[in-house]
Amino acid sequence: MHVFQAFILGAIQGLTEFLPISSSGHLILASSFFHIPSCLSFDAFIHLGSFLAILVYFRKELKEIWHLKWLVLIAFLPGALAGFFLEDVVSAYFRTPKIVALMLFLMSFPMILGEKLGKKRFFSQELGPLRALVIGIFQSFAIIPGTSRSGITISAGLFVGLKREEAARFSFIVGAPLILGAGCYEGLKMLNHGVIALNVAGIGFLSSAIFSFLAISFLIPFLKRHTLYPFVFYRILLAALVWIKFH
Repeated sequence: MHVFQAFILGAIQGLTEFLPISSSGHLILASSFFHIPSCLSFDAFIHLGSFLAILVYFRKELKEIWHLKWLVLIAFLPGALAGFFLEDVVSAYFRTPKIVALMLFLMSFPMILGEKLGKKRFFSQELGPLRALVIGIFQSFAIIPGTSRSGITISAGLFVGLKREEAARFSFIVGAPLILGAGCYEGLKMLNHGVIALNVAGIGFLSSAIFSFLAISFLIPFLKRHTLYPFVFYRILLAALVWIKFH
């Protein structure tokens, strides 16, 4: 992989990690469409740039976020367990454009239902353990490329009554431990095996951090005034195009 290719993949990862359109799915599609070499370990490693963006964006709210630590832990566990037990299966059988297209389409419906059925009146501090667990269970589906971690957890947040921007905020905070854990584990594995040069991996990380910060800065204010429907439309359109190309 060249430095420029790492920059492009980092930018794709950063933009699509927090927009509800699936970062893993877009990385797989980028590799397939543009023949950019990539692997699960590199994809996971550049997620660390997204983790850094979360820390920077929410730096003034860290004390408030600390009060949510038990809710975050409850919501974190289902996704962590899914990743631990199913990573090899997903890597072997689900990292294909057809699976991405299918999940882009299917996982648009929770976003639609969240918008239709969600009461959108609670703040994150009002969640409670049961609602946090529901969000965590939804998050476990994000291991499948094309699902979108942010999309499925924002949808779950809407289902349990969170305000739209609060659902996005809690989604990003809950995803941070998973991003950190997977990024460190896969990154160390990648570097130990010499799969990708350190400078190339570093460019991917920095690119991911910059574009992740831009995506968060855009999405939270956007969701104060707008619905998830523009992203649903994009997902369904992209799913159709990918399905046609690879069918």
